[in-house]
Amino acid sequence: MRYRNLLAFLALAFVWGTAFMAIKAGLGYFPPVLFAAFRFDLAAIIMLGYAVYATDRWRPKGRDEWLLVAVGGVFIIAGYHALLFIGEQNTTSATAAVIVSLSPVLTPALARAFLPNERLSRVGVAGILLGLVGVAVLTRPTPENLLGGDLLPKAFVFAAAVSFALGSVTSERISAALPAPTMEAWSMALGAIVLHAASVLSSESLAGVEVAIPGLAALGYLSVASSAVGFLIYFDLLSRLGPVEINLVSYVAPVFAALSGALLLGEVIDAVTVVGFVVIFSGFVLLKRRAIAAELPRVRAALSGE
Repeated sequence: MRYRNLLAFLALAFVWGTAFMAIKAGLGYFPPVLFAAFRFDLAAIIMLGYAVYATDRWRPKGRDEWLLVAVGGVFIIAGYHALLFIGEQNTTSATAAVIVSLSPVLTPALARAFLPNERLSRVGVAGILLGLVGVAVLTRPTPENLLGGDLLPKAFVFAAAVSFALGSVTSERISAALPAPTMEAWSMALGAIVLHAASVLSSESLAGVEVAIPGLAALGYLSVASSAVGFLIYFDLLSRLGPVEINLVSYVAPVFAALSGALLLGEVIDAVTVVGFVVIFSGFVLLKRRAIAAELPRVRAALSGE
């Protein structure tokens, strides 16, 4: 199919972007951390089944492979989603998606701190600073919202982006040849266990769950479409387009987050959110300018089916 890659890319941006709307919708029926735990209970089962079917190694072996799973489970699954679900209780789907889109900008900064061989040029530093300016535009920190608590939900979402970026950087330091679906399946399983433990420690309980069709629909969508199907599309595109282009999903997803939040939840897309998105995206382009320029010919060929 001539436009297979393009359609797959848009499908991935759609299921990951609308996930923010589904999270917001489901939070009315579940405590936040328990909601995230239930999501990955189901997603882990689906992904583990796929790993058994599609790979020659469905179970990690050795210290490095289990360490890779642990990093993914703790930082990328549990840390990222617990903080995101807590933060999204009091912020819009679009704003949460835009703040999360900072992750590809944060990753080089953390890599510089944790990977001594990584170097950032002055333009790269400018890109990181520009991304942080974008978050400042979104959060608009003032004495009033700092003291009044308006900034706290966005701070949780920002912490979620940091957790995801930290997990990505730490994973790069681990030498393991574990198939990606296997790594994701076991990371989801471990992440679900950590999330359940965190839910108990934060005094959440099943008494806070309201069994209703909208909540169950949100949970099912997040588990099947956004997690299982989304990651399968991600792995397929990663093998053909590479990591630079996959990062661009983070900048298309907020469009779907904003549209779905506005259409289904009545959320307002304000000008500040749009400006914050543009500033963060500009920071990403500065950071990845050489990689983007080098990959453009291959991406054009892949998208056109040549």
